Amino acid sequence: MPARGAQTKPMAAVSLPYPPIEPLRSGMLAVDALHTLYWEESGNPHGVPVVLLHGGPGSGTTPQHRQFFDPAFYRIVLFDQRGAGRSTPMGETRDNTTALLVADMERLRMLLEIDHWLVFGGSWGSTLALAYAQAHAQHCRAIVLRGVFLCTPAEIDWFLHGMGHFFPQAQADLLEGIDASERHALLRAYSRRLFGDDAARRLQAARAWNRYESRCLHLLPHADEPQDAEADAHALAVARLEAHYFLHAGFLEPDQLLRDVGRLHGIPATIVQGRYDVICPPITAWRLQQAWPGCQLQLVDAAGHSAFDPGIQAALIGAMDRYRDLGHFGPAAGA
Repeated sequence: MPARGAQTKPMAAVSLPYPPIEPLRSGMLAVDALHTLYWEESGNPHGVPVVLLHGGPGSGTTPQHRQFFDPAFYRIVLFDQRGAGRSTPMGETRDNTTALLVADMERLRMLLEIDHWLVFGGSWGSTLALAYAQAHAQHCRAIVLRGVFLCTPAEIDWFLHGMGHFFPQAQADLLEGIDASERHALLRAYSRRLFGDDAARRLQAARAWNRYESRCLHLLPHADEPQDAEADAHALAVARLEAHYFLHAGFLEPDQLLRDVGRLHGIPATIVQGRYDVICPPITAWRLQQAWPGCQLQLVDAAGHSAFDPGIQAALIGAMDRYRDLGHFGPAAGA
């Protein structure tokens, strides 16, 4: 039987992505002497604000992220976190911690003169969403999470050493070129390469890291990412930032996000979780939901980790449409 508060979602889903839209405005926000963040708004400028927190860390936002939200109702805020996407400097790990990312969100919220917003995040974005909401619950209308990741040592170990139980070839390719004496501690082994002085070795490690993750991302196989200058820069940023945050356990105290879940009492919340998510297995979403009365866990059958697996995408859009249809937000809340 499903867990308390959990529902299952069949493969056939009716919620479809909203049509592509362009930003109404965008800008660059300098948050300190080193980092400047890209941000954008789309949809209804007088609508209910929603902020999307991308995964990675380091992956950045894409135009497809706007399509999770009804543009006639939501004021859609996207931004690239420190070192990610169009934020500068790309791939920078200095002055890059969870507490600083939370502070950046507050800077952006105040810049945009938003009082309350709905927080929407997947994978690493769910980690940051929880950290932000627990620090600033008074500014959160609702929370929608996907592929929950709490950045605990057990989850990090699973990412590097456990996923091979389901993707043995991907694991074997990740291990290729790593000395047998280093394979028991892959995070340290890859960090030495990703942060070393040899540029060619850094790029080789980043490509291997990203290829491993992308091959475990979907329920069904997808084509490998292209290897060109833009893809390589993205791969290096993602691999370095993920390793950076993993080395520091997300800059979180042990079990911090579960320990402090009581701070979210009364905030409407939905978790969308792929039943066959190998990168962030459902046990983590289940543990979070069990500790969070009132949070709905929606298990999506025939889905993996990716937000763009059809069942996950439909469930996320459906969740946003349900919050829209509740009607208690008002026509111009947060504007």
